[in-house]
Formats: sequence, structure tokens, C-alpha cells
Amino acid sequence: MRKAERLFQLVQFLRKRRRAVTAATIAEHFGICERTVYRDLQALKDSGVPINGAAGVGYLFDKSYELPPLVFNADELEALTLGAGMVSTWTDEVFAARAQSALAKIEAVLPEPLQVRLQQRLVFSQPSLAKPDWGSHFSLVRAAIHGKRYLTFAYQDNKARRTARRVRPLGLVFFGPVWVLLGWCELRRDFRTFRLDR
Repeated sequence: MRKAERLFQLVQFLRKRRRAVTAATIAEHFGICERTVYRDLQALKDSGVPINGAAGVGYLFDKSYELPPLVFNADELEALTLGAGMVSTWTDEVFAARAQSALAKIEAVLPEPLQVRLQQRLVFSQPSLAKPDWGSHFSLVRAAIHGKRYLTFAYQDNKARRTARRVRPLGLVFFGPVWVLLGWCELRRDFRTFRLDR
């Protein structure tokens, strides 16, 4: 790994940590010696990256620091475009528009060779006839999860029995081709899963 790439990865490693990390832990993670860790940390500090700490105590990244925009490599771009395509295929129009907007922002700042590569991608996600036609609005459910608001809905189980449910939504999980809502059900007084297409 080149030094510039290692320094970038080191900053990312420290950004993800909530507690101070020792040089020994960093060295083990990157497969380098502690002396190299100390040199890398000093180089980052000298360039203005706010890393706090000392030898023997550990190092911590100042979370208020903002990194400059990142540049993706060709494989990362292909993974992101595939993800955006899958979001467009397997969610609703509102969330699909968000994915396409994010992709457009990324594409707008790419260097020309990567823009060309993005246009020549070989991995796609196309609309599918297997997509269930659920009545629930995907983005409405997402908003309830983020807003910590209850959802009230009629639910039909796999034996076509209907019940009224009041649920504290906790998350959405995709089990192609269906989305499943995870939540605390007031009726059952327990955690339950609910298919959005029901």
C-alpha cells in the first residue's frame, strides 16, 4: 500500500473509533510497525489533521474536522451505481429519486476518465415483474422509523386473516423481492415482522 493511501486509510480508521486507539492496535490493523504508525500520525498532524493523543495513551480523531471530497475508484463507482439501480428498482419513486440525485452529484465531480468508465459499466439492476405491488408507501415507512413515530395499518397474514396493527417501527429489511418491516407490535406485545406487500 502506498504511503498516501495508507495515510488516508489511517484517517478513516480513526474517524470510525469513539475511543482512543493505541499505536499497537493501529500497527496490527495495517500490518506495519509501531514506528511507522508514529511517523504517519506525525505526518498527518503536521498537515493539519486534528489527531489528539500521545504514545502509550492512544490516539483519537477530532470529529468536528471535515475531510475534503473523496474520489472513488472504478470498482467503487460500479458498486455505487449498482446500488442506486437496485434502490430505484426495489423501493418507491421518492427514495429512487434520492438515489439518482446522489449518483448525479457524484458523477458531476468525477474526473473525465471515471465519467467515461461510469457510462461503460457492465453491471445493472433492471425493473422486475417480481416486485410486489405493496400499498404501503416506502418513504412514509422510512420517515416513521427516522421520526420514531408509530404506524397504524391493516395487516393480512399468510392465511388471509386481517388485523389492525399499531407498530413502533424499527427498521426495514429487504428479502428480495419483498421488504419486511421490523417493529414492536402493540397488539401482540412483542417484536414482529410485517411484509410491506401485505
